[in-house]
Amino acid sequence: MTRGPFVFAVAALGTLVAAGATAGQGGAARTAKLKNPAGLTEQAPAMFKVNFDTSAGAFVVEVHRDWAPNGADRFYNLVKNGYYDGVRFFRVISGFMAQFGMHGDPSIQQAWTSAQIKDDPVKESNKRGTITFATRGPNTRTTQLFINFGNNAALDKQGFSPFGEVVSGMDVVDKLYSGYGEGAPQGGGPSQGQITTEGNAYLSKSFPKLDYIKTATIAQ
Repeated sequence: MTRGPFVFAVAALGTLVAAGATAGQGGAARTAKLKNPAGLTEQAPAMFKVNFDTSAGAFVVEVHRDWAPNGADRFYNLVKNGYYDGVRFFRVISGFMAQFGMHGDPSIQQAWTSAQIKDDPVKESNKRGTITFATRGPNTRTTQLFINFGNNAALDKQGFSPFGEVVSGMDVVDKLYSGYGEGAPQGGGPSQGQITTEGNAYLSKSFPKLDYIKTATIAQ
């Protein structure tokens, strides 16, 4: 009488093991793709939306490719391939902006360090709710982004070109944890150098209150 259930349990266990192996293979394949920026160059649709599920709640970004084509294409490829899943909002400055985009896996982050895209002309202003790539100089955009909390039109003349805007859930963006302030060495917040080399292990240990992205997905 006990043999039937036992056989079923063994069969079920085999199914679970197989499913786990498949999931592991899928994760490995995704990681391999993310380590090859040159292979992620698909052109984005003219307009698309991205659903962000975060530790603070959900918000939606609407992207307009004609605002900044190079930026929109890069963002589309990163989201489509799961780059932003698990990523922290590591620099949140009240009244200014919320910055994110450094990967939690140092090997993936380092693969994108030199994967720079060319600048887009600034067509839209950095007003409240717009999303823009961070840059450290001409033609240096990679993966880091920021969402403007207020009217930051002064950034327009510096070459920061918005490619989309938050169309719902801006109240969620407003409440992202900002208690750590400016990043090191100017402030007491996270060091980008240490994020690059240590990833989320560093952030989880030293800055546990940071909000993070659970998933970022293209809306269907």
